[in-house]
Amino acid sequence: MTEDTNALAVTLFSEILTADQLLRNRLSRVLPKGMEISHFSVLNHLVFVGDERSPAQLASTFHVTRGAMTNTLAKLEWAGYIHIRPDWDDARRKMVAISPAGRRARDQAISAIAPLINRVVDELGQERVRSTLPVLRDLRLQLEGE
Repeated sequence: MTEDTNALAVTLFSEILTADQLLRNRLSRVLPKGMEISHFSVLNHLVFVGDERSPAQLASTFHVTRGAMTNTLAKLEWAGYIHIRPDWDDARRKMVAISPAGRRARDQAISAIAPLINRVVDELGQERVRSTLPVLRDLRLQLEGE
């Protein structure tokens, strides 16, 4: 690896990590009281897929440990945002579904974060954002494959 490649790689990942931290801080401030980014992400995913998922499937989707996902799901269940039931085909597994309260909480969160994320896209410009997405997607896919 050349010095230039190393500097470029370090700069790229430094920018991504800093942007991630700044975005997480801003989102945390506008999410409804008590909702964490991980909670919103799970609720949003369950709305998007429109079906139940097992805790293991969710952990895999979000690239977290099963223990971390179990913790998030316990908080969401306590808040009444999800229902967890036994898998009728395999008693060792559980299935997670979003509740009507969870759907409302997710919609409220979308309403709270939409002005922030829309403003960022507007300030960067839609074309710049569109042209950046394939690079970020390829980076994610490459990292997922490792």
